[in-house]
Amino acid sequence: MQITNKIHFRNLQGDIFGGVTAAIVSLPLALAFGVASGAGPVAGLYGAVCVGFFAALFGGTPTLISEPTGPMTVVMTAIVGSMIAASDPKTGLAMAFTCVMLAGIFQIIFGIFRLGKYITLMPYSVISGFMSGIGVILIILQIAPFLGQASPKGGVLGILNNLPQLVSNIDPIETILGLMTVAIIFLMPKQIKRYVPPQLIALIVGTIVSLTLFGNADIRRIGEIPIGLPTLQIPTFTAAQTTTIFVNGVMLGILGCIDTLLTAVIADSLTRTEHDSNKELIGQGIANLVSGICGGLPGAGATMGTVVNIQTGAKTALSGLTRALVLLVVVLGAAKLTEPIPMAVLAGIALKVGIDILDWSFLKRSHNVSVKGSIIMYGVLFLTVFVDLIVAVGVGVFIANILTIDSLSELRSKEVKVISDNDDNILLSPEEKELLDIAKGRVLLFYLSGPMIFGVSKAISREHNAINNCDVVVLDLSDVPMMGVTASMAIENAIKDTIEQGRKIFIVGAAGKVQQRLDKFGITQVVGTENFFVNRTEALQKAVSLATITP
Repeated sequence: MQITNKIHFRNLQGDIFGGVTAAIVSLPLALAFGVASGAGPVAGLYGAVCVGFFAALFGGTPTLISEPTGPMTVVMTAIVGSMIAASDPKTGLAMAFTCVMLAGIFQIIFGIFRLGKYITLMPYSVISGFMSGIGVILIILQIAPFLGQASPKGGVLGILNNLPQLVSNIDPIETILGLMTVAIIFLMPKQIKRYVPPQLIALIVGTIVSLTLFGNADIRRIGEIPIGLPTLQIPTFTAAQTTTIFVNGVMLGILGCIDTLLTAVIADSLTRTEHDSNKELIGQGIANLVSGICGGLPGAGATMGTVVNIQTGAKTALSGLTRALVLLVVVLGAAKLTEPIPMAVLAGIALKVGIDILDWSFLKRSHNVSVKGSIIMYGVLFLTVFVDLIVAVGVGVFIANILTIDSLSELRSKEVKVISDNDDNILLSPEEKELLDIAKGRVLLFYLSGPMIFGVSKAISREHNAINNCDVVVLDLSDVPMMGVTASMAIENAIKDTIEQGRKIFIVGAAGKVQQRLDKFGITQVVGTENFFVNRTEALQKAVSLATITP
């Protein structure tokens, strides 16, 4: 059942409770992602507010909670780092937020052109690989703050190259706070998790412990967060930087679409409804556009927040609006309460998010499910971590599609048959079998079945080249629902060669899109409409009557 994202007040209590609970879950994650991205904790808060509010208002999934997510933060981290490295910090951040705005524009375009159903049309091995790769990147990015140090330049490779130095200069107090945070999140009993998110408890406990036990220690903390509404970010960049911003915007936009629509499917399974993918993309696009203007992180549908929202009784987009307004109150009036939060505690929270992003279920059994799928998954994971996300997805989808096309082509090629007697594995009526027997090989039935994709063209040419010593060829397309351009050209060549060799050809069962394809290729005119048949038996009867049959 597809439902519209209309806001009503018939479930007011459930929606408000769901929104408040989702806000509590979102707060520590927004701060952690803001710090991890390099744009600062306030960017995480602005992103959570802007993306959450406008995606709920204009989206197509009523119970979806949208906010900065792990995958989006990983990409944004790389963008912020590269933009700041190319110019001064202020200009670099403005350029990074321009990428966020551009990502939103692309998402709006995807939604307007109704591309929602195609966004996630990729093999699971590729999705699993790049999501797990993002998880690995997020984990690696937390190593330096977890050990009590600033992250070295160079992203993942910079951290890995400086790992010995990071370990040798470890700050014991901050590392203890980080370990304590991870332990609280992992070990908290399920009974408590039902009422209070473990991330919030870890945030509060970690901050209190740092103030009471290590108050005199030099601990890196969030520090002052600007109170009030955000200052609009005016993008300024040179023409030479346009291409880089464009590419980064596309990457963010596509990743946001994938992340959101996968989460929307989860929401559908929990609510037994069906979301509107295209409307959701437009809503997400508007949300990211506003977030970029306000200097917030890009966001997408968040699985954790969405599940919590639904489980606490939410049914409409009012819950998402409530969550955003609660976070806005924090930004406007309670920002000072976040100042003493240790960076190591936020690193511990983000580290747990990275671990959760890893697709453990598929990682454990991929080698048993499919060796090819496992190789693709690990290859995409490696490329995501050490090369580039777009390259990883592009290479993964290309290889997976090539393997799929090869398998389908091999399967479909078995349905391309030249039949001269009744011994072949094809369902023939008794009369048709008798006619082929009477023909004594002078009439050949060229039978095609299933979709004729381009990989089948070789089989068509191979079987046609094997045709000899016959007078009439009956081309049976009754079981062909569609023909690709390449397969159509192979059939066209086969028909023209047959006619040039002085043989007669009849075509059976061409209808609908198949007939339209034959017309566009001019095959109908070449063969002649009088040689088209609806019934295979009639075509065989006519073929036998024309064949030169030796007694």
